[in-house]
Amino acid sequence: MSSRVMGRRGVVWKTPDVTADGLKIFACAAMLIAAIGVVIIENGMIHVDQYTQETLSAAMAEDSHLMMLAGISSVMQLMGGMALPVFAFLLVEGFKNTSSYKRYLASMTVFALISEIPYDLAWRGRWVDFSSQNALVTMVICLLLVYFLDMVRSHHMAMAPVLYLVLTLAGILWAAMFRAQYGLGMVLLTAVFYVFDLKNGVKTLLGVIVSLMYVTGPISFYGIWCYNGVRKDRLPKYAYYFFYPLHLLVLGLISRYLIS
Repeated sequence: MSSRVMGRRGVVWKTPDVTADGLKIFACAAMLIAAIGVVIIENGMIHVDQYTQETLSAAMAEDSHLMMLAGISSVMQLMGGMALPVFAFLLVEGFKNTSSYKRYLASMTVFALISEIPYDLAWRGRWVDFSSQNALVTMVICLLLVYFLDMVRSHHMAMAPVLYLVLTLAGILWAAMFRAQYGLGMVLLTAVFYVFDLKNGVKTLLGVIVSLMYVTGPISFYGIWCYNGVRKDRLPKYAYYFFYPLHLLVLGLISRYLIS
């Protein structure tokens, strides 16, 4: 275990040891809950795309069952907010520990492409839709961001803080151009976790502030704080990659063909 992890955990009393595998399972579970809330309940049962905000509010006022479904969906999406800080944290940890950045980036890019049709089906109800891109596209952008942030750090550039800011703003711009899911929050969290890697207090404070965008995001910092640096997975690493498009495909098919 690294001295960085030992030094941080020495301040924490009687907390569980959380591995990278544990964080991945937690984040995937939170993501699945949020996806069920959107894809199954909102898209499949409520058919939210058929309403405007005003007509939906009026319909819920007249239909208690519809109001209950909308409330359940909202709670499930709030729970999903806990996944975002964990994914950003794991991406930075993966970058620092990978034996091949090029293979890491290539794997993420391939699965981002594979995930686009399942994402369109699940979120938009269509097999092809260009109105937004899936969250793995955001992860690819964040992985590129970390590479350039690391380049600045490794060259000990005098204007490093300014360059960090410029690169982060560029990442936000790219995420906006691609209309990538969770772009703003993921880019900011990734930058925070990398730039303030050795300053745990600052990293946690800034991370919590950014993750308030997702309301429940700060809750996940307990698991991040308890992370023990162990990266041995009980499941093959590609199982987590495959989980993303598969869960979207299954939920999308259920929503479109079994519920609608």
